[in-house]
Amino acid sequence: MISLRRVPDRWRRVDVTVRDLPFALLLAAASLVPWLHNYGTRLGDLPDRPADPLAAATVLLECLPLAVRRRWPAVCLALVSIGFAIDQLRGYHTVAGTALPIAVMSAGAHLTRGRRVTAVLASLAYVPLALALDRAGSPEGVAGFVTFYLFGLALPWGVGVWLRQTRAVEAERRRHVAEATRLAERTRIARELHDVVTHHVTAMVVQAESARYLTAAPDRLDRTLTAVTDTGRRAISDLRHLLDLLNPDHDTEPVGDLHTLVEQTRRAGQPVEFTEDGDPAESAGSAEAAAYRVVQEALTNALKYAHGSPTVVRVHHGAREISVEVTTGGASASTKHSKRGPATVPRIGPIGGSGRGLGGLRDRVDVLGGEFTAGEQAGGGFVVRARIPAGSAS
Repeated sequence: MISLRRVPDRWRRVDVTVRDLPFALLLAAASLVPWLHNYGTRLGDLPDRPADPLAAATVLLECLPLAVRRRWPAVCLALVSIGFAIDQLRGYHTVAGTALPIAVMSAGAHLTRGRRVTAVLASLAYVPLALALDRAGSPEGVAGFVTFYLFGLALPWGVGVWLRQTRAVEAERRRHVAEATRLAERTRIARELHDVVTHHVTAMVVQAESARYLTAAPDRLDRTLTAVTDTGRRAISDLRHLLDLLNPDHDTEPVGDLHTLVEQTRRAGQPVEFTEDGDPAESAGSAEAAAYRVVQEALTNALKYAHGSPTVVRVHHGAREISVEVTTGGASASTKHSKRGPATVPRIGPIGGSGRGLGGLRDRVDVLGGEFTAGEQAGGGFVVRARIPAGSAS
């Protein structure tokens, strides 16, 4: 069985002519009902004429073209106008006369080209009809014909034009919304790719660079290469999580483990002191993910620009917020030299960055209503701080 909820969607997918046909048939059927005869539009107010075969043909000529009022509005208006003229000149005065303002409104709403020409021709065509009715003995007078023109033709045309303009404005608004949505989605994907990939790749580069200096120490070389392999596997796993996140059916963002992240950074040669206190709130999923990304980006930057410098990570889970602070020392151990020679940590060249990471973090924290700061310390080094609402504050 077809669900009733899906019927409107199925109906909207049907050809527009088929959708407009029922109204045309309904109006024609109403116009052919005997007791409704002579109860229609009375332009010119000529004497009523009994129904005859020509009356039935006139009704069909006025009503059936309404089925193509959106597909071919100019054709519909022309045919309906002819039928309306016959209806009034013959004195049938059927309900089908209502089709004329509908056809005029449809032409104003759906004509894409030649709208002004159509309006002028329709206005000019009305003049001979008024003259013919006047010659046939119509008591309408100039005032009556002008009134019908204003309310039966000009007003429906104006309504149609307004509908067309409203649709155009709405279509433009939707286009802008769609464009803004696509841009926001591209920005989100770029931010997620940066957060997920950069840390692991940076760690792998640092570890691979360090391995070149460990050829004389097979055990340390083996541990370093194992760390590179583990980091690569974790990068692949996080990329899979990211693909799940970008899936429209996926509702939550995976939250990584801070202890694993810190340990991975230590294996890359960065001395990290990590403290975490407090209990995470039950409803702090987005805040936990943001806190993880803040720590991840800060450690990535430490590996890039201060490899070997002491780094301190502090995470506090409060009842209403998560506080994160990551501090990196000012001088890199990889660039320190003593009188005896270079430090034991191999010197690694700086790894270029896109500048996207900290800006993405600020956006991520701002969306959650938090605060984010990052900058150099007065005594040297770099500090990243974030306060992220969580729990009942989220």
